[in-house]
Amino acid sequence: MGPETTCNTAICPVVAAAAGFACGAVLSAVICKLKCKGKNKECIAKKEQPSGQLPHGGVYPVAPKGSIEIYVGNLSYDMTDVELRKEFEAYGKVDDARIITNRFNGRSKGFGFVHMSNRAEVDAAVAALSNKEIRGRRMKVNESKNEDR
Repeated sequence: MGPETTCNTAICPVVAAAAGFACGAVLSAVICKLKCKGKNKECIAKKEQPSGQLPHGGVYPVAPKGSIEIYVGNLSYDMTDVELRKEFEAYGKVDDARIITNRFNGRSKGFGFVHMSNRAEVDAAVAALSNKEIRGRRMKVNESKNEDR
């Protein structure tokens, strides 16, 4: 089954057949994206997830209002959300921990965010984990400077 069958619009298979498979597949994908405008899930490639969505279609949980966001940088590209959460849970309750990934290939970008509700726990975690070496890299940890919160 070729890429030309991933869209429900009638024009995509016609373009693919007329222009040849290689060229047609590219044109088909472009036309499909333009016609579907992201509304048809079949038109979106699996790796092109909108920001905040998990590869399996779920959405990252939203941290509770009032929680404090912590920026964690210089992470190993092999570190997972679970490992990040575990590092911070030693200092208190973690509402959310996630590593930011490239939406096209799913690889880590080397930084992430942790949300915690208690100010004392946040201060303890930032002090203890800042410059801590994990997997050969020294983490940069500080309170996020997010203007929206």
